[in-house]
Parts: sequence; C-alpha cells; structure tokens
Amino acid sequence: MTAWPHWRWEALSTRDFQARAGSDLLQRTVAVLPLGATEQHGPHLPLCVDTAITDGIIDAMHTQWQAQAAAVRPPLLVLPTQSIGFSPEHTSFAGTLSLSASTVLALWNDIGAGIAASGVRRVLLFNSHGGNVSVMDMVARQLRQQHGLLTYGSSWFNLPRSAEIAALSNAHEDRFGVHAGEDETAIMRYLSPELVAMEYAQDFRSMSEQRAAQFALLGNGKSAKMGWMMQDYNPQGAAGNARAATADKGQLLVEHAGQQLLQLIDEISQQPWPL
Repeated sequence: MTAWPHWRWEALSTRDFQARAGSDLLQRTVAVLPLGATEQHGPHLPLCVDTAITDGIIDAMHTQWQAQAAAVRPPLLVLPTQSIGFSPEHTSFAGTLSLSASTVLALWNDIGAGIAASGVRRVLLFNSHGGNVSVMDMVARQLRQQHGLLTYGSSWFNLPRSAEIAALSNAHEDRFGVHAGEDETAIMRYLSPELVAMEYAQDFRSMSEQRAAQFALLGNGKSAKMGWMMQDYNPQGAAGNARAATADKGQLLVEHAGQQLLQLIDEISQQPWPL
C-alpha cells in the first residue's frame, strides 16, 4: 500500500496501521498535532482565535497538499486539534480555559506515546498560541527521549512571510502587536467574520512600548523576559492595532502559512531518521 486512505488520523482504522507496519510510508509519515487555546482576545474577538488559526492554516496546507501530484506529496496524518492549552496569563479575563503545565505535559506526551505505539516516528507540534511555546519545547524533548521520536515544534507566527505580506506590515506592529492585534484580527475577519466585533476594535497600546522607550535592557525584547499576565500589557487584554485589520491580509497570512507549513512537513518527512 502506497498511501493513507485519509489524511486525518482519527478517520483511519487499526487495519490501516497494521497493513503498513514496517513500510517506508509509515517511516516517512509526519504526524501533525495541532495546538490551539481557548482564551480571551480582547473585547472584539472570540475565545477560539488560536484554535481557529491553527485549523485554518492546517486546512490551507491540506488544500495545497491535495493540489500536488500524489508521487511528491509528503505522507502526513493530522491528529485532533488540542483546543485548550496553557493559558494562565489570560485567566484574569472571563471565559478563558487553561490547563496546568503538568497536565499539558502529560497530555501531549501521552498522545506522543500513542503515535509511537502506532509505528509513526515523526511528529510536528503545530501551534498558534504563544503561551504554549515553552511547554511545547519540553514535550518535544520528552518525546525524543522517551519514545525515540523525531519531534519538532513550530508556531505559525515564526514561519517565513512573503514579500507581499511584509509590504502590508510595519515593524512597530510586528513587535508590539502580540495579542488580538492586526494579524490575529485580520485572520479572524477572513476565517470567521461573523465572530469579529469590529466596533470594539481599537489600537490597543502595549505597556511594552513604554519599556522599550525607557529601558535599554528591559525594553529590547531579548535580554530579559517578564513573567507576565495579559493585563500587564493592556487592561483590555489585547495588544496591537486591531482597527487596521483586513480580511484580505488575513487570507494572505493563512494561505502563505499553509504553504510554509507544507514545506516544513515535507522537510521533516525527508530528514534521515533515526540518525
């Protein structure tokens, strides 16, 4: 058998894995674990932003994957999206749901154990929530140590951007628009415009802008990292110019991120493993 009958892990049967045991396909398959969150995003966006972004980019990636010739497609299986993550920095705002760090570590590691037991050796943790990053790094090492998996973590906001997107952006927003700002609002205006209340959108200024102007080390964004809660940046729970967001930019962001994600999956599939 040369291909999986479906790209979604949960749509397969035990027979599908058994029939491919020991095959090159199984060895090269990348299991993608999509990571989101359920947390406040200011007064204008819904709680599902991070999960919606992850799923939107996954769907864009799959559309581009389907358009490729079958012979060159990287083998992939996308697992169920984890829609509640590590979000303690937002718990002062109503509606936020957060797991503890120990719960997230155990949950994602247990999922990885199941991946390994099924014979898949490559895992990509694909994330859209900044608060998940530190835990994602630890899980990636756990899966390598405990299960011998080739494991990478990637967040959509760290993927390369096109020149067209760069032309629509500015350095100030790129640095300080870290939560419910222009980019996240633009993506939601594209993916789920009915969930966006633009009448509440503002240019939400961040306290980190003041630190950048006042302090050489505390304000350079590199030398020291504060243990912050979202209200430390803005009392409305957002940072960035949400008013500048357009659905057109959101579409560009999603489709280009989908392209970059597909390339990343292809590179992980081709990397020699085990070393």
